[in-house]
Amino acid sequence: MGINYAEKIPNNVDLSDNRTLQRALERWQPQYQAWWRKLGPEGLMDNDVYLRTATSVDAKGWASYGMVKMPDYRWGIFLAEPVADRRIGFGDHRGEPAWQEVPGEHRATLRRLIVTQGDTEPASVEQQRRLGLCCPSLYDLRNLLQVNVEEGRHLWAMVYLLHAHFGRDGREEAEELLERHSGDPDKPRILGTFNEPIDDWLSFFCFTFFTDRDGKFQLMSLAESGFDPLSRTCRFMLTEEAHHMFVGDTGIGRIIKRTAEVIAELGTDDTVRLRDHGVIDLPLLQRYVNFWFSSSLDLFGNDISTNAANYFANGIKGRPDEGRFEDHDCANALYGVERPAADGKGLETEDVPLRNAMNAVTRSAYIKDCEIGVKRWNRLLRRAGIDAEITLPSPRFRRTIGPWAGLHFDPVGKAMTAAEWNGRHDEFLPSEGDRAYVTSLMRRVVDPGKIAGWIAPPDRGVNAQPLDYEYVRL
Repeated sequence: MGINYAEKIPNNVDLSDNRTLQRALERWQPQYQAWWRKLGPEGLMDNDVYLRTATSVDAKGWASYGMVKMPDYRWGIFLAEPVADRRIGFGDHRGEPAWQEVPGEHRATLRRLIVTQGDTEPASVEQQRRLGLCCPSLYDLRNLLQVNVEEGRHLWAMVYLLHAHFGRDGREEAEELLERHSGDPDKPRILGTFNEPIDDWLSFFCFTFFTDRDGKFQLMSLAESGFDPLSRTCRFMLTEEAHHMFVGDTGIGRIIKRTAEVIAELGTDDTVRLRDHGVIDLPLLQRYVNFWFSSSLDLFGNDISTNAANYFANGIKGRPDEGRFEDHDCANALYGVERPAADGKGLETEDVPLRNAMNAVTRSAYIKDCEIGVKRWNRLLRRAGIDAEITLPSPRFRRTIGPWAGLHFDPVGKAMTAAEWNGRHDEFLPSEGDRAYVTSLMRRVVDPGKIAGWIAPPDRGVNAQPLDYEYVRL
């Protein structure tokens, strides 16, 4: 499944065989390039960056490295290799051949899912566009820009599906993906988390760990889809999503490592003294974790959802790694969903039809995946002899959707009154003072091999390059 880079739009879908589709995408391409120059990484359009580019979609050749200016990056349309005689793996259509075209009865639903997924890709680029102005090292700047260009390609992936399978409606939706903007009061992005500002690198690392991990699980669910072009698109996108989560995981780990070094030097974990020495204290890091984890939980939707049930029943969206489950029908199974007790006191578990609880099932798998990364961070603290740990807040904490919306809980899941919440809010989430302090640390470091004082160096460079390699030529 090699990629044709001789084409104006690189692809492995034989785009030249469909001249109408090719012309439509070539008309959209200048709009995309104009958006990239206007709202892509600020101040970095004319610099050479050490980026990887897909050359094929198999395991051996899907990435090659070299210097490229971002506007010249070869974005394109890449689908994973087809599975011969692929069958729908779940729901009422289980065992039927996967759809190569959109079934008419599912047209609106599939279009909405593709648009919502596609909207997150340019949104994150817009959120992160100024981070290059305060990067802690050239290594980190390069990783940011790699994430950005891949989010741009993921937008291309969804736009291809809209153009190829949804006619005029799809073309109009593709144009609107470039008209909405993160944080725009009049035309914001569809999902709230993607309108949150990301002005500092601690937020960026939390975003790539928590929010891109949500993206992983959404892509895994869509990769099970009975609509085969969507499945193949998402399977290839997952190979790139892994790097985004790596950036967040190791970024937070490096922050912890540097803070632990300063704690050892000072012989104290006193917050004031640590901030005087320019590192991120652990309670502050915990508040950022609380914020981004709780924001990401809402992206899965309501715990009990008729839409989720219909997606599953109709073979549109499955569970991540559907093959590991024994029951792929789920028509008669139940699933326990936690909710406030009917008497208003305490909690209770309601057994609901499993199909209606698919969002809760996927969210539970996401939480377990997050816990694996948190355990890695806590091992760093234990090795440094620090008696502290980072924890994930309760799924009831700071929710705006589902049974816990509008209620107040502390990070361990204990119910609070509104007055208690308002009085203790800054104990749990970043305060204005926290954000101001983190902002004060954001000073650009771009000398090869140098790194900001609030974060430790990475363990290794990119693609076996040394840490002092000039990853971005400024």
